[in-house]
Amino acid sequence: MIQIDSVTKRYPDGTVAVDELSLEIPDGSITVLVGPSGCGKTTTLRMINRMVELTGGRILLDGADIHAQPVNALRRSMGYVIQNAGLFQHRTIVDNIATVPRMLGWDRDRARKRARDLMDRVGLDASLAKRYPYQLSGGQQQRVGVARALAADPPVLLMDEPFSAVDPIVRKVLQAELLRIQAELGKTIVFVTHDIDEAIKLGDMVAVLRTGGKLAQYAPPDELLSAPADAFVEDFLGTDRGIRRLSFFTSAGLELTTAPIIAVDSSAAQVAERTKASGAPYLLLTDTDGKPLGWTGPAAAAKGGAALSVAELLPHGRPFVFGKESLRDALDCAVLSPTGWAVAVDDGGRVVGVTSQTTIAEAIRGAHAERGAAGSPSASAKAAAAEAAAVDPAIAESKAAESKAV
Repeated sequence: MIQIDSVTKRYPDGTVAVDELSLEIPDGSITVLVGPSGCGKTTTLRMINRMVELTGGRILLDGADIHAQPVNALRRSMGYVIQNAGLFQHRTIVDNIATVPRMLGWDRDRARKRARDLMDRVGLDASLAKRYPYQLSGGQQQRVGVARALAADPPVLLMDEPFSAVDPIVRKVLQAELLRIQAELGKTIVFVTHDIDEAIKLGDMVAVLRTGGKLAQYAPPDELLSAPADAFVEDFLGTDRGIRRLSFFTSAGLELTTAPIIAVDSSAAQVAERTKASGAPYLLLTDTDGKPLGWTGPAAAAKGGAALSVAELLPHGRPFVFGKESLRDALDCAVLSPTGWAVAVDDGGRVVGVTSQTTIAEAIRGAHAERGAAGSPSASAKAAAAEAAAVDPAIAESKAAESKAV
């Protein structure tokens, strides 16, 4: 555990970057420091490995003051990842990753073997080992930075806005990669970001800091979204926090129906029978493997599945993986669907059912009721009100389309 105990950083000109900050960072978890510019999050991170020296308080690592060991030994015991990776441009990728093991006395072959193993772990092709940083994309360079930080197998990983310089698509991939690696390795990670969405996605615990390095709230993401401590935290979280909180509700219990689903090789008679039985002017057409192709309209349905071309189908939108993705994912799929219905698939992409925005809204209310019974009723009610306000307009807007659908 990392214990930050009443830590202050005051510069000679009187500027206070961090003010009496106290946090307990649990082992084997990701703790995110987030806040506006000037809130002291990077300064706090750098005080943990003594790149910046504190002027008050203390920082303990597993109960021992970080000043009890030489600063170089402390830094080598912690991985450190920064924005733009901070790689050595004159060294190959494999030698960049092997930097800290070599400093610790590992022989070249052992260090390079460790580096190649880590390249595979972070999703870098082995063919990149002898290239130089300038020959890699920004996302690849960030992966190298993460691999280098992990090279000596440190128990603590410090990450200072590591993904902020890459585009949103690459950032999403890198975030998923970090969560995958963390699930395997269980490091103690302190992660700095200015992006509240990134903080909520990655953090087991999130510390929201105010300007001047004062702690505003320290809580798990779900609690942060459902019960912000004050107006500052609420404003920082943004107006869509109710929708974002749906990420913590599983889709596993969501009610699905298979009535309007029919395979592409079905005859016109079979399509007519399914349309009549389901009462649905729209049917979801699947290929012979059960994967979604699109929704049929009333006129198209009369032809029979085999006679339809993909061009005649309404798009089914992005399906969600039932039981693995959240109610937020399910709602997003339904809102984006031209029929107002979301398509649920299994891990192999095969359709397991469809569900409406109304059904999703009922699942949200049920999830709140269940969580309210187990936890804080007031927090649950507050979140429910926020989410209902966000979800219900979407339902209202698609009501006309939905009434014509399944």
